[in-house]
This record gives sequence, structure tokens and C-alpha cells, in this order.
Amino acid sequence: MAKSQQTFNKIEKEKARAKKREEKKKKKDARRAEGGSDGIQFAYVDAYGNLSDTPMDPADKIKVDAEDIVLGVPKKEEGEEEDPVRQGKVSFYDSSKGFGFIIDLENNEKYFCHVSGLLDDIAENDKVSFELERGMKGMNAVRVKRV
Repeated sequence: MAKSQQTFNKIEKEKARAKKREEKKKKKDARRAEGGSDGIQFAYVDAYGNLSDTPMDPADKIKVDAEDIVLGVPKKEEGEEEDPVRQGKVSFYDSSKGFGFIIDLENNEKYFCHVSGLLDDIAENDKVSFELERGMKGMNAVRVKRV
């Protein structure tokens, strides 16, 4: 004859689950018997995005025209054309390996520079002018000239 598949550990686990279900049911019944809750029934949002329990005054409501909402990047005006040539300073350059880094004087960003993008020979602390081009790992300085 085969032994029963019920082990002592399985029986104890099932008793614990039943006890937990019973406690949960008692708590649920107690909450129902208590009646109302103390929480906020409705939450309102004011003009600044803060939650409150009182509705906003309709006189403070701001009307927004749907045509005034602009989606996307605004187009540049003809007079706003950005100069592609930037000024910078060579922070590091290794001539044996053929690469280095240039710090933009305008926004202090560091850009990678390869020997293939040089028009003049450069060394560390040289002031240079360059243009930016998207590379595989970010923006690269190309057409680098010593100033």
C-alpha cells in the first residue's frame, strides 16, 4: 500500500494559511461594521497642481485656447541661424595615438577629437575652432583649426 501524500509540514502550512484567511476576514468585517472612513472622499487639484479637499473657485479658472498650444520644437527664424564654428581649448591630446579632447568655451562640454578631423597640428592648451558632428558615441569635434 502507498503512503499518504500528506506530510506533517504540509498540514501545518495549510493550518497557517487557513488562520491567515480567517484573520483577514475578521479585519474586513470589522471595517465594514465601523462604517465610514476618515480619508478624503474626493480630491481636487488647484491651479498649481496641489491636492486639496475643497474644489477650486470657478472665477480663478484660466481659459486656454487649443490653437495656442504648440507641439514640437518651434522653428528657427531666419535671423536666428546658429554659427556652426565653435571656439574651444584642447584639454588633452595624444599625438602618438591620434586622439584627444576639446573643451567648448561656450558651454564647457568636452568633445572627442580624432586626428582624421584635424586641419592643423594641435597640442594641449591650444585655442582652437571646430565644428561638431554626431559620432558613434556622441558628438565629435571635426574640422579643427588652431586659432
